[in-house]
Amino acid sequence: MTKASAPQDHPIQTLPQSFRDESIALREAGIHSWETLRDLSDQELSRLVRLGRCSPRNLHRLRGMACLVCDLDLPAQDAALLMHAGIATRQALAGCTPERLVRQTGRLERNLGTGRQAVVDLRVAQRWIRLARQTTN
Repeated sequence: MTKASAPQDHPIQTLPQSFRDESIALREAGIHSWETLRDLSDQELSRLVRLGRCSPRNLHRLRGMACLVCDLDLPAQDAALLMHAGIATRQALAGCTPERLVRQTGRLERNLGTGRQAVVDLRVAQRWIRLARQTTN
């Protein structure tokens, strides 16, 4: 099921518990890098759903995270934060303002009740947006 791809620069480490079934299915299918996951077609994702207990929604989320991880060289946890904050693509990130990005990610973190310091401040938001715009052009 895996495709020949670029070197595995971004190995998939441990996924959150909410992706337990998808993690098992990916491992069994020999998918060990974010690049390989990013390059899966819709048909290949559907096949994974049919073969296991994967959720189509979760697999699409993981593929979206893979795009952010690979295309912007973001850590998986930052890609997950962006995805869950409603910024699922490089183009969506490129279209954000730093203030909007800080507001959306901050709202998500407050709703989750983590109680930790916000990951995304204006400086980080500006860097991510600049990177997204450079890779979009």
